[in-house]
Amino acid sequence: MITKRGAAPRKGKVEKAIGQRIGQLREHHGMTLDQLASLTGFTKGYLSKIENSKKVPPIGSLSRIARALKTEITDLLHSPGKGGDRAFCVVRAGERLPVVRGGTAFGYDYVSLADTRTHKNMEPFLFTFPSKIDTHVFFEHEGEEFIFVLSGKVEWQAGGEKVILEPGDAVYFDSRLPHRGRALKGEASALVVAYSPKE
Repeated sequence: MITKRGAAPRKGKVEKAIGQRIGQLREHHGMTLDQLASLTGFTKGYLSKIENSKKVPPIGSLSRIARALKTEITDLLHSPGKGGDRAFCVVRAGERLPVVRGGTAFGYDYVSLADTRTHKNMEPFLFTFPSKIDTHVFFEHEGEEFIFVLSGKVEWQAGGEKVILEPGDAVYFDSRLPHRGRALKGEASALVVAYSPKE
């Protein structure tokens, strides 16, 4: 569960695609907003705002919605593209797909590193930490995560502990632990691999 505070996110092509795709998949499964709300624990109003591109859900919320729709996060971003069923997928540097932009109220940036691959057990992202975070915002969701710091310095908190991470440092943790991170002294980026168990 994530405490939601801050300004409304900026709308863009990716945000609209997320809302449209969630609506399409929900209707494909013959599911009402009430049913999706019951499965995810979110309110019907919140889900309606997502589908109408008035809210951009953070990655933890996308993960819960994806599980309820029996699909993967990348399927919420766009219709499956070419190469989805290949034995491997290649995502060129110039083809990376933003997932949640810095315009969100939380300031976290995610860029997918395997968006053309379907039926994945992991979700790899290039992640940018914000320098300022709300004191009440922590992330909690099912699964496990691996973080490898690529650049900058990060103040990382999880399960009541706080550590400083630098380039080359890595963290592996249970995503159910309340967790968050922020950049110290400029921008900080990391490779993040998230695993969400399939129901």
